[in-house]
Amino acid sequence: MGRRTTRHPALRIIAGADTRREVATLAVEEPLEIRVGGAPFVVTMRTPGDDMDLAAGLLVSEGAIWDREHLPTIQYCTTVSGRSEQDYNTLSLTVSPDVPEPGSARTTTMTSACGVCGVDSIDEVRRTTHFPLGPVEPLVAAEVLLSLPRRLREHQRVFDRTGGVHAAGLFTPDGELLCLREDVGRHNAVDKVIGWALREDRLPLGDTVLQVSGRASFELVQKASMAGIPVLSAVSAPSSLAVDLAVDARVTLAGFSRDDRATVYAHPERIHD
Repeated sequence: MGRRTTRHPALRIIAGADTRREVATLAVEEPLEIRVGGAPFVVTMRTPGDDMDLAAGLLVSEGAIWDREHLPTIQYCTTVSGRSEQDYNTLSLTVSPDVPEPGSARTTTMTSACGVCGVDSIDEVRRTTHFPLGPVEPLVAAEVLLSLPRRLREHQRVFDRTGGVHAAGLFTPDGELLCLREDVGRHNAVDKVIGWALREDRLPLGDTVLQVSGRASFELVQKASMAGIPVLSAVSAPSSLAVDLAVDARVTLAGFSRDDRATVYAHPERIHD
């Protein structure tokens, strides 16, 4: 399978000190082609690893599937070049006959900075979740919520080596880590977590908190909503559209989360003393 990190020569410049040559560790970014029913669906830039979770989570985020039984097969493609071998940059998926295949393929490559690139129209950006959140009730203690960025950081192994990836962690209301994924794309990291949950038959995720290492964008709130996640916490700021969607979708949205503070922009009722 593909490497998550690679090494490259670099020159370190330090103010007031001698420059020195070193070998830097970089996060790998490579394209992954996802095919559904034999047809091309999307090419996304990602950090190799947990690719099947990524593909499954992307289809959940697209509203194409929402149950483990909807994804009977997912496998790397095989190339034939003198001998058969696995192509770890191409995944082939089939969906069960009782759900329609995803409508149209993405028309552009999804970069590591964009999770909605290539949709045909602005109307297609907003998805309808199969797991609408119910009444807003207390779920997680403020003390636990504030501890999640630190707990997430403690498990960011690829970031420790490269400083160049985002992370998403799924936690219980008591702060237990259920799943953590890293990727050069913050939306990929979230899709990997959601795909893990689908493949483990855990959807919907109504009793969990999603902590992310970057900012809270519209797409991340939507992904949380599509998976039935009631609380999304980010270490950085949300966008205005993210807050609007969180209000409408009943997702509790926190930003600027640190050990000693956080700002809650939508449905603070889920956070208790």
